[in-house]
Amino acid sequence: MTRLPIPSQGRDSAEAFVSDHLSALVSDVVRGSQRFRGGQSQAEAILDRFDVEGYAAGRNEVYPQPRRASSALSPYIRHGLLSLQRVWDRVEGGPSADVAKFRNELLWQEYARHWYARLGARTSSGTRHRLPPPVADHLEWDRRLACLELSVGELEDDGWLVNQSRMWLASHWAVRSGARWQDGEDYFFRHLLDGSRAANRLGWQWTSGVGAAKSYGFSRWQVEERAPGLCASCDLVHACPIEDWPNEPELLPTEQPVDLRSDRLETLRRGPEEPTLVEAPELVWLTAESLGRDDPALAAHPDLSVVFVFDQPLLARLQLSSKRLVFLVETLAELAESRELELHVGQPVEVLGGRKTAVTFAPVPGFGTRAEQIRPVAVHPWPWLRRPNPGSVLSFSSWLKAHD
Repeated sequence: MTRLPIPSQGRDSAEAFVSDHLSALVSDVVRGSQRFRGGQSQAEAILDRFDVEGYAAGRNEVYPQPRRASSALSPYIRHGLLSLQRVWDRVEGGPSADVAKFRNELLWQEYARHWYARLGARTSSGTRHRLPPPVADHLEWDRRLACLELSVGELEDDGWLVNQSRMWLASHWAVRSGARWQDGEDYFFRHLLDGSRAANRLGWQWTSGVGAAKSYGFSRWQVEERAPGLCASCDLVHACPIEDWPNEPELLPTEQPVDLRSDRLETLRRGPEEPTLVEAPELVWLTAESLGRDDPALAAHPDLSVVFVFDQPLLARLQLSSKRLVFLVETLAELAESRELELHVGQPVEVLGGRKTAVTFAPVPGFGTRAEQIRPVAVHPWPWLRRPNPGSVLSFSSWLKAHD
């Protein structure tokens, strides 16, 4: 393990930090997102600017950009800079149809967290169906297509896409081209600033059909509907390879995990309802799930120093885009202005084992594995929007009914 210096604030400093200390852990030349900056102040600014009016009609618009009504809050929600509850409350008083649609999307995010917390690594295969053997081991995007050029460019340059673009790319990959959906999900996860195995895998399962009744088809019709004028700029406007609806892939039923419908072990996956305290902590352990000023452990112990560990074995395996790590470094550099901060790269268990840490429970399998070995002396509840119960997570509608 290696203790790292504290970076200064600013994009140049964050990129230099990743280049100097973490370059072996990323998949590309180090550069940050062209659109997003990490940090609590950035999260607050985007939340303050967000106006929910028009969201219901405009959330699926792709092009031109002024038509879009997406909030662009997801990178900050993903890393705990904004909680779902806070964002939920922020739109109170807006137009009822827009508020309802926006809050429904927040509930989708919560559903994804429940689904992943319960199933963990089993979400890497189809939970309701399986696809036939892939016809391609790898997909090369045909970027002569203006719709793919726009979407792939935003994913790789910004690390973010509107939901409609995500469905376009996932469907083109897994449904039209017949490539393995798991490889496409990994590609998204590598680049997305809001990449999580929960929301990302759920979206790919839904789009490809392995977690739903049928797949989502992508064709020129959607581009003309959601990105008017884009096709006219396309090199293949008169020879469009996505002119027609794709063939529906053969979805084969698979054996569903029994705990999709109910789960007797739910208490182990949702964390404590109240803070658990064995003895007084000496520092706060922050995870990438929860880096905001309102992190429960951080807020409960305002006088303690904070430690964050770049998990070297995990990051070496994932080989994320450098955009993800630059975003995290920007966030940590800002945090260091108000709290004493330790940064390390190495094995979290080696860095934190034997130290009296306070931490916020995180609803991901990796947290439980590490916490069992680190043995924090104080564990604070995760800020659920809907607290998990043993009810069904087979579908969003069944989950809503169980958690209403």
